[in-house]
Amino acid sequence: MPTERVRAETPAAAETPDNPQEGSPFAMGLLLRRAHDRVAAAVDVALAPFGIERRHLVVLMLLHAAGPLSQRDLVIQTNHDKASIVRIVDDLERLDLATRQLVQGDRRLRAVTLTDHGREIFAAAYQAARPAEAGVTAALSPGETRQLQTLLRKITGD
Repeated sequence: MPTERVRAETPAAAETPDNPQEGSPFAMGLLLRRAHDRVAAAVDVALAPFGIERRHLVVLMLLHAAGPLSQRDLVIQTNHDKASIVRIVDDLERLDLATRQLVQGDRRLRAVTLTDHGREIFAAAYQAARPAEAGVTAALSPGETRQLQTLLRKITGD
């Protein structure tokens, strides 16, 4: 006797749209990833003339905004592991963009500080990234761009 396949009509199957991307619980993440990839590629091109990468830029941004920070603080604020921060700071020192300086009162602790050259490169890279961002958001009005940034800050808790 042949066995017939019976498809159970479950509530989940009934709720699945014809187009899996429409209303998918995965759509938001996939769209955010694609948007991130486009922005990242544009920023990579903008940073290339300065000999730095996005991972360097994140640390430069933090040092520019907050002043000297310990490597421990950089680990916390960037969500990188200790080894990654050490490599990034090593790169920044090699490029004369940052230095490690002893923290007064704690011989074990070193603060990472921007050099004058680091401030100059950060300022130039910041200006170079503006057209990259504008290119990625060209399909949006200025108000939509601000709204997108606001919504992303709400999602990320920033």
